[in-house]
Amino acid sequence: MRNILCLCLFLVNSTIGYTQTITVKDANTSEPIEMVTIVSEELQEFISTNQYGKANISALAGAQAIQIQRLGYQLKTLSFTALKASNFEVLLQPNNFNLNEVIVSATRWRQSSGDIPSKVISISPKEVELQNPQTAADLLGVSGKVYIQKSQQGGGSPMIRGFATNRLLYTVDGVRMNNAIFRGGNIQNVISLDPFATENTEVLFGPGSVIYGSDAIGGVMSFQTLSPEFSGSGSAKISGKVNSRWSSANNEKTIHADIKYGWEKWAFVTSASRWDYDHLRQGRNGPDDYLKTYHVERIEGEDRVVEQDSPLIQEPTAYSQKNLMQKVRFQPNDRWDFQYGFHYSETSEYGRYDRHNRVRNGEPQYAEWRYGPQMWMMNNLNISHSKKSRFFDQLSIRLAQQQFAESRIDRNFQDNIRRNRSEEVDAYSANLDFIKKLGKKSTVFYGSEYVLNIVNSTGQAENIETGTVSSSASRYPEASWSSIAVYTNYEYKPSDRVTVQGGVRYTQFLLNAEFDTAFYSFPFTEAKINNGALTGSLGMVYHPGDSWSLNANFGTAFRAPNVDDVGKIFDSEPGSVTIPNPNLKAEYAYNWDIGIAKIFNDFLKVDFTAYYTLLNNAMVRRDFQLNGEDSVIFDGVNSQVQAIQNAAVANVYGIQAGLEMKFPGGINLSSDLNYQIGEEELDDGSVSPSRHAAPMFGTTRLNFKSNDFLVQVYANYQAERKHLDLAVEERGKTEIYALDKNGNTFSPAWYTLNFKMSYQLWDDFGINAGIENITDQRYRPYSSGMSAPGRNYVFSLNYKF
Repeated sequence: MRNILCLCLFLVNSTIGYTQTITVKDANTSEPIEMVTIVSEELQEFISTNQYGKANISALAGAQAIQIQRLGYQLKTLSFTALKASNFEVLLQPNNFNLNEVIVSATRWRQSSGDIPSKVISISPKEVELQNPQTAADLLGVSGKVYIQKSQQGGGSPMIRGFATNRLLYTVDGVRMNNAIFRGGNIQNVISLDPFATENTEVLFGPGSVIYGSDAIGGVMSFQTLSPEFSGSGSAKISGKVNSRWSSANNEKTIHADIKYGWEKWAFVTSASRWDYDHLRQGRNGPDDYLKTYHVERIEGEDRVVEQDSPLIQEPTAYSQKNLMQKVRFQPNDRWDFQYGFHYSETSEYGRYDRHNRVRNGEPQYAEWRYGPQMWMMNNLNISHSKKSRFFDQLSIRLAQQQFAESRIDRNFQDNIRRNRSEEVDAYSANLDFIKKLGKKSTVFYGSEYVLNIVNSTGQAENIETGTVSSSASRYPEASWSSIAVYTNYEYKPSDRVTVQGGVRYTQFLLNAEFDTAFYSFPFTEAKINNGALTGSLGMVYHPGDSWSLNANFGTAFRAPNVDDVGKIFDSEPGSVTIPNPNLKAEYAYNWDIGIAKIFNDFLKVDFTAYYTLLNNAMVRRDFQLNGEDSVIFDGVNSQVQAIQNAAVANVYGIQAGLEMKFPGGINLSSDLNYQIGEEELDDGSVSPSRHAAPMFGTTRLNFKSNDFLVQVYANYQAERKHLDLAVEERGKTEIYALDKNGNTFSPAWYTLNFKMSYQLWDDFGINAGIENITDQRYRPYSSGMSAPGRNYVFSLNYKF
C-alpha cells in the first residue's frame, strides 16, 4: 500500500511539474525590473520577467550558466544552483552601456546581438512610451535611424539604407506581412499595426533574405506584439494598462486598453485601440510653396473651388482607425508552447493629400482622390517544442492566414465619373524552423517556408449624376503568387570573443496571372513566372575586449517580381501610364558592411557602420510600347506608355553613426546620424540619384531622469536635397517639393526642437506631456506629399494595474 501511495505521489508531482519563480530587482532602488531576459544557451531556453520582475524558470533546472540581462543593466551569469541558494532573487546593477541585448529578427530565434554580424537595433518600450508615436510608422521613426515618408496622415513609408516599399520586409510575430501587391511606390501597410500593442520592435539593417526570402533587401522590421503571461502558480494573475492621448496639431483623440490574465498553463491577452484624427495643421514658419489655400467641394451638382479659412490646414487629411488583438497561450508542460493570435485593423477612408495639390490647365486635376478603408486581419498559430534530439533542440511551427483589403477612389475635376479600384489579397504562410546545438561551439538554424497569395482586383465606374455603376478596368489581373524555400544558417564560436555566421537559402517562386482584355488590348492574356533564387551570407563578429565590438558582413538578397510589378495599370504621374509587363525576372542585391562599437570609461559609447549595396537587374519604371504605340489615351489624357522592367543597375552607399554619453545625476546625451547616397542607371546610360535614398538626417537627444521623473529635449533634422540631386522622376513634382530661386523643385533642410516629459504620479498612474516642433516650423520630410505637424501639444494619461 505504501509503495502504491509513493507511486501516486510521484505521478502527481510529474504531472503538475516543479515550478520556481525568480524575482529580478534593481540593486539600487530594489524596484522590480520588467522585460529582463533570462537565457540558457545549453538548454536553448528563453524567459522574460513580467511587470513585477517575476518569471517562472522551472525549465532552466540544472542549467550551469543562466544569463540574466536587460538593456541598461550589467549582465549577470549564474547557475540554477546559485539561484536556488539566493532564494531565486537577483539584484542587477545599473550599467551605462551594453553591447549585447537579446534580439529575434536575425534568425527568428532569440540571440545575443553581440553574436550577429549585421547591424540590429531594438526600440525600447520605455522610449516608445515617452515619445508617444501616433502610428507604427512614427514608432519606427523614434529610432533616429529609419526615415519616414508620408503622403497622407493615414500612411507612413519607411526608408532604410536607400531602399523602401517592396524592398523592405515587415514581420509581425515572425510572420511575413509583405504581400503580392506591395508596390514600388510608397506604401502605408505599416500603420495597420498598433504601437500600444507592440511589445518590442527591432530593425535589421541590410539583407535578410537567407531567413526571410524575397523583399528583404534594405532591411527587416520585426514587430513583436504583447505576449500572454502565465501566473507561475495555480492562482490567476491579472494585469493590464489603459492609455488616453490628445494632440493639438490634428486634434487627436486616442484611447487604448489591454488586459492580460493567466494561470499556470493558460494565458490570454486582449487589446483594443481607437484613434481619431482631424485635418493636420502645418507650421507657420517655412516655404509658402507648401500652402494650399483651397479645396474642392461638390455644390449644387458641380465642383467648385472653395477658399479655406486657414491655409495651414491640410485638407483632406483627417481619418480614424481601430485595432483589435486577442491572443491565447497554452503550455501543457515545459516542452510544448502553443500560441494563437488574432489581429484586426481597419481605417476610415482618407485623402491622398498630394493628389489634391495637382493642377491641370490652371484648375485642380482631381475633385476626389482618396483611399478606401484599409483592412488587415491575421490569424496565426505558433507551436514551439523543446527537446534535445538528433535533429533539433527546438522547433517552431508558424501557420498564418492574412487578409488585406484596400481601394482607390478618384474623380477628375468637373467630371461625373468616379472610379473605384479595389484589391483584396488572401495570404497564407507556413514556416518550420529548427535550432540544433552541435557541441559547445556550433549552432545550426534551419527551416523551410511556404507562402501563397491570391489577388482579386475589381474596377467600377460610377456616374455621380445618374447613379449608374458599370465595370471598368481593374488595377491588377486575377493572380496568384507563391514561393517555397529551404534555408540553413550556421554559427561557429571558436572562442568567447569571435563568432562566425554563414547561411544559404534557395527559393522557388511562381506567379500566374490572367489579364482582362475588355478594356485594354494587351498583346497577351496571361503571364506565368516559375523561377528560383539562391542567396547567402557570411559574417564575423570580433570582441577585442569587453568594451569593443567589430563586425563585418557580406550578404546577398533578392526580390521576386510580384503581381504589382507584372500586372499593374496606373497613372504614375501626369501624362504617363504604367501597363503590365509579363517578362520580369528577380532583382539581386549584393551588400557589404563593416561596423565598430566602442565604450570609453563607461562614459561614452560610439558606434559606426559603413555599407555598400549593389542592386543588379533592378525593376524600374521605363518607357515602353503597347501594340507598337508609345502613348495611349488613359483617363482622357494622352499618356506616355511605361512598364516595370529589369532595366537598371543601382547602388547605395552610406554610413550610420551614433554616440551616447552618460553624465552624473541622471543626465545623458545621444545622437544618431545617417548619410546615404543612391544612384540608379537610366535608359541612356546616364545616372540619376535614387528616389528612396533620403538626405542626411538624424536625431540628437538630451535626457534627465530622477526617480519617477523623466525629461527629454531633442532635435530632429534633415539636410537639403537640391534640384539636381533629386531623382529625375521626382524633379517635375511641384505638388510635393518647394521651389528654389530659379523655380526648380528641391527639398529644403529643416529641423525641429521638441520637449517630452513623463511623471509617474503613483505606482499605477502616470502622465506624459510634450511639445513637438516648438518653433512651429513649416517643413516637409523629403519625398513626402504633405507637411509635417506644426507646433503640437501632446498630453496622455497612463494607468497600469
